[in-house]
Amino acid sequence: MGGLLKRAALFIAIVLMWALLTAAIAHSATREVVPMPGFAPGTIIVKTSERRLYYILDGYNALRFPVGVGKAGQRWTGAARIEGKYVRPAWEAPDDIRRENPNLPEVIPGGAPNNPMGAAALTMRGGEYAIHGTNRPSSIGGFVSHGCIRMYNRDIVALYQLVQVGTPVIVER
Repeated sequence: MGGLLKRAALFIAIVLMWALLTAAIAHSATREVVPMPGFAPGTIIVKTSERRLYYILDGYNALRFPVGVGKAGQRWTGAARIEGKYVRPAWEAPDDIRRENPNLPEVIPGGAPNNPMGAAALTMRGGEYAIHGTNRPSSIGGFVSHGCIRMYNRDIVALYQLVQVGTPVIVER
C-alpha cells in the first residue's frame, strides 16, 4: 500500500510539473516566426484588424507579436518611420487624454508603475504615436489606445534591440 501511494504521489508531482512548465512556456512565447513575403527586411508591419505587429526578418519571414491598437476613432493607417528610441521614457499626456483625465500629473516619470509607456518606446510622426510597452499587459490584444501600438514589455525590449531610427513602419487595417 505504501508503494502505491508513493507512485501516485510521484505521478501527481510529474503531472503538476509538466502543467507548470507548459503554462510558463505558453506565457513566455508571445512572439513566433511566421511566413510574411513581400516586404523589405527590417520593416515593421502593424495589422490593426489582427492586433499583430510583424518585424520582417528576411523578406519571407517575420517575427509576429501580439499588440493592443487604437480604439474606434483613434486608429490610424499609413506609413511612418521610427524617429526616436527611448528606454523607460517619462510620459506627458497628450491634450486629448488630458481632457478625458484632467487630474493626470503633468509628467509621469519613466519606470513609475502608473507610466503607460512601459519598458521602452519607439516614436513616430513627431512623437504623436509610439510603439511602446505597457503597465497594463491585459490590454494587449484589444482596441485600447489613442493610436499607439502597445506591446508586452518583454516584446518591446526585443523589438527595440532589432530596430534603428529610420526603420519603416506600415500600419494597415
